[in-house]
Amino acid sequence: MSSHAFAGRLRSNAIRRRFRDPELRAVLWLGLLTILLTVLSAAQVGWLQVVPVAVLTVPLLLGAVLLGPRTLSWFVVFVMVMIVVSASRVTLSDRDAAAIGVHFLLGAIVLSVAMRRTYLGVGGLSDELMLLDLTHRLDQGAIPPMPPGWLADSAVLPAGGTRFAGDFVVAARVEDRLEVVVVDVSGKGERAGTRALQLSGAFGGLLGAVPPGDFLPAANRYLLRQDWQEGFATAVYLSIDLSDGAYEIRTAGHPPALVRRASTSRWEEADSVGPVLGLMDDVDFDACAGTLGVGDMVMLYTDGVVEARGVDLEDGISNLVATADHLAVTGRGGGARRLLEGMSASADDRALVAVGRRR
Repeated sequence: MSSHAFAGRLRSNAIRRRFRDPELRAVLWLGLLTILLTVLSAAQVGWLQVVPVAVLTVPLLLGAVLLGPRTLSWFVVFVMVMIVVSASRVTLSDRDAAAIGVHFLLGAIVLSVAMRRTYLGVGGLSDELMLLDLTHRLDQGAIPPMPPGWLADSAVLPAGGTRFAGDFVVAARVEDRLEVVVVDVSGKGERAGTRALQLSGAFGGLLGAVPPGDFLPAANRYLLRQDWQEGFATAVYLSIDLSDGAYEIRTAGHPPALVRRASTSRWEEADSVGPVLGLMDDVDFDACAGTLGVGDMVMLYTDGVVEARGVDLEDGISNLVATADHLAVTGRGGGARRLLEGMSASADDRALVAVGRRR
């Protein structure tokens, strides 16, 4: 094969690869749609007189969803030019002129979105789906499958109905040992949510990788290294042997875990104390050890579950205990979410985990 033929084949392959790019295909289809709509709105013949210039808003909004920031910027300019071309072919009333002004304002808004995407490094629908996939992979409330004779349920309810919460749950099962940590990150809104997403990945890597007594100290050192301005978090950590029910509970500035004994049908607060994560180095976290018998259950939760305006912590815990007995008795899937939804409305994120032995 001659060098010219080889170079031609390389160019041909490059062009084919280029046309496989979904964003290029999207902008070509949107460009054709924009030209077609421009022709229809500018024709003003017969029934085409009912096609308004405003129809060009459709490809503009589709471009905002499908295109990356650089391509979107040029496409917005192209649509604005097509709007001017279409408007120049018809007689405009004052209302039509005002509507075109609104479309230019809409184009400016879409351009600002494109610049924000450039700053964030998020390019179009594919990258947004990547972020969504990340939240699924770092599932902030999933419990691994339990062996026969055990039940586990968990739920996370973000405040405001968003997918990102400052409270999260991470769990790992290594052979016959289950480790669960429930964390409440300081702050609210976007910052708390992004910090929680980062911490859930880091803490998930620590679970099962360090001995139970080393988990909270390691998590504390990790937080200190981040040097966040608002970088503290509270946590409650459970390590339980699924072969015999022996457990250890450690807390870091967090509301106490609750243990229900089937023999008495009463809930007890786990006697475990420790400082908040991310404030001090070289700290100890005392363990509360025990054994779960058949019918017993341990419940971990965040302060959003038990704290509300005008209600002190002990009353909130009593309210949680009063509404949690059905969860201890049945252990049905979704019980943790129903329990959270049945509690008093809270403006804070909420998370809850229940682990127990079946009767």
